[in-house]
Amino acid sequence: MHFVKAKGILSAKNGLNLYRGCTHGCIYCDSRSTCYNMDHDFEDIEVKENALELLDSALKRKRKKCMIGTGSMTDPYIPAELKLGNVRKALSLLHQYGFGFTVITKSASILRDLDLLQKINSKAKCVVQMTLTTHDEQLCKKLEPNVSTTAERFAALLRLRDAGIPTVVWLCPILPFINDTEENIAGILNYCTEAKARGIICFGMGLTLRDGNRQYFYSQLDRHFPGMKEKYMRTYGTQYILGSPNGKHLMDLFHRHCEQHGIMHDPAQIFEYLSTLDEKQPREQLSLWG
Repeated sequence: MHFVKAKGILSAKNGLNLYRGCTHGCIYCDSRSTCYNMDHDFEDIEVKENALELLDSALKRKRKKCMIGTGSMTDPYIPAELKLGNVRKALSLLHQYGFGFTVITKSASILRDLDLLQKINSKAKCVVQMTLTTHDEQLCKKLEPNVSTTAERFAALLRLRDAGIPTVVWLCPILPFINDTEENIAGILNYCTEAKARGIICFGMGLTLRDGNRQYFYSQLDRHFPGMKEKYMRTYGTQYILGSPNGKHLMDLFHRHCEQHGIMHDPAQIFEYLSTLDEKQPREQLSLWG
């Protein structure tokens, strides 16, 4: 872990990243790609030591309340967060100023902040996005070794459901010849239905590889799935998009399940839902017309 001074904290689309790098160890992680120009070891977490001051200033300057999102590049609920508490402090600021919040995570540690998530949701809007890729627990431990297992994430989704926090599930990536099976997809979809997820994001059955994450992915295939790297190279060469041979069948299963259970499954519709904050009227004003 190392500390830096940041010049800014919110992106043009109101994205918030308190950390750079990750220790989850997911074998397919796109954030390892060299195009992101990370100039330190991926597991050496970069902490923006002035992030909270920058966030406080940025929120004060905002003319209109909006959704603030985090987790697109680095899962904020890494072990470093459990020591530093910067996400929790950021959530307190968002609640104080009346902003909405959405996060992408693979960690059940988000439940530590359930009280603040509920406060934000009651005042503005809060949506938790949880990634689920693998129904099989033992396989999950190979693909995503240093983070909550799928069963633990599912348990967190149930807690969020019971607490009234809306959720969206990312069903990706699906690795060809590894977890691209009907049994796996059906198991995850059943979890989503039981957890009453508002939506499931899936762009297709497969994954993407580019310089940086490709090398790490192949090294982990050699470690956990001997011979699989060679199968990938024969099948896909140096393609960026590696689609599953079972892709059409699995996508039909996905769309059919979502239609049957009333789950949003059009990415554009889900992203609009995630980015839209309908400001809630103060309770005092509502009571005048009650």
